[in-house]
Amino acid sequence: MCCAVFALAAQNQPEISSHESTVTFSSRVNMVSVPVVVRDAQGRAVGTLQQDDFQLSDKSKVQSIKKFSLEKSDGAVGLETSAVSDIGAATKAKLALPERYIAYVFDDIHLQRGDLLQTRIAVNKHLDEALEARSRAAIITMSGRMMADFTDDREKLRKAVNSVLPWSSGPDSQQDCTVSYYFADYLANQALYFSGFLFTDDQLAAMAANGTDSTLSAVVNEEAACLGMKPADAIAQIRGMVHQALERGDRETTFSLGAVKDVIRRLSAMPGSRTIVVVSPGFLVNADHRTAGYDVLDKAIRANVTVNTIDMRGLYAMPGWTGDASQRGPATANSGLFTQAAIAEASQNDDVLAELADGTGGTFFHNDNGLKAGLDLLAARPEYIYVLGFSPQDLKYDGTYHELKVKLKNSRGLTLQVRKGYWAPKHAVDAAEEASDEIREAVFSREEIQDIPVQVETEFFKSSEEKAELTVN
Repeated sequence: MCCAVFALAAQNQPEISSHESTVTFSSRVNMVSVPVVVRDAQGRAVGTLQQDDFQLSDKSKVQSIKKFSLEKSDGAVGLETSAVSDIGAATKAKLALPERYIAYVFDDIHLQRGDLLQTRIAVNKHLDEALEARSRAAIITMSGRMMADFTDDREKLRKAVNSVLPWSSGPDSQQDCTVSYYFADYLANQALYFSGFLFTDDQLAAMAANGTDSTLSAVVNEEAACLGMKPADAIAQIRGMVHQALERGDRETTFSLGAVKDVIRRLSAMPGSRTIVVVSPGFLVNADHRTAGYDVLDKAIRANVTVNTIDMRGLYAMPGWTGDASQRGPATANSGLFTQAAIAEASQNDDVLAELADGTGGTFFHNDNGLKAGLDLLAARPEYIYVLGFSPQDLKYDGTYHELKVKLKNSRGLTLQVRKGYWAPKHAVDAAEEASDEIREAVFSREEIQDIPVQVETEFFKSSEEKAELTVN
């Protein structure tokens, strides 16, 4: 049939012909995507706004919005009605494709055993009631273990949840003499006391003794007491403890961000609505990891993946050393300083959860003991998410933070949930990687694509008067 058609078409045509037309190629240069959820006074997502309704600023400079789209969460994926009109209802149900994929990422690196029991109870109750017929869920840990791949089998999911255990890459901070990642980052990366050998052991001992820096003095005195040594004699060991804490903390933060990024990559190949629920007490993302954190946000935004986060510790309690008998309390009179540091650390740990949620149009549920209700809320994607895209003017590859502000020209009592900022890259984006990301984004985007640049090579052969072959590459 096809050859006959070719033969007829070939009778009055030259053996080789070509047609050239102008092809427009577009390239995104340092495009920053900003998801925005707009809600009315009743908390309902609004989906009736246009590009001209928004104003976007980068470091207080108004930017031109180059890309504008409205993502809807009701994009069901399944067989057309006409294709299954002659089969039974039961068969139709089996053929219906999943329309929602939810990946629950458990932070087994930072979750404490005391929080894990209530986490399991809340998640299991949530999955029993909230998992819909056309939804698929997966249980994944930040340490890299796939506990249960995407499935609607609640028994498999419950078994996976109950198998999650705390994971650590270092010594037991509750039993051994260790410096926390928070203090190590301050002492080595910010104050530079233990950065290389800018300060000798004798200098640090003198500074700790005279109280030049209260944090330095508190950590040195605390760890020296734990080691059973005089502060001046313990500096060398404390220096090693600080570097070990940095290595361990950097490794765990890299694992945590990498796990979320891997799940985003996996979800990008799924149809329908795609959501991640990060179950975590939060973790520290210092200056060395900010670019990696931005990259996670960027990948999620491009793949239309919403990241929701929940702090499973529940209602916030004032941190301290005496509330938990399993914690190693201070051996010196520095409980006030350590309590203040614990509050600051908890706030910084929450920052990454808030940024992941705000930056992708998701929700951060915290400081609330209604954990099951929180999970129910997070499993539902906002009905409408606007995505504003712009190319920063004169962007410098210096790794600096850019604060973003989005407002409505006429707010009309509406509130906005928006990405708060981004970190400039420290180097230009690799062209091959960017092209791969753009192809992946285009394939799995729900936006209507009017044109796709394609390079086509054709070869036309007449093997006889009646037969012709056309090869298209």
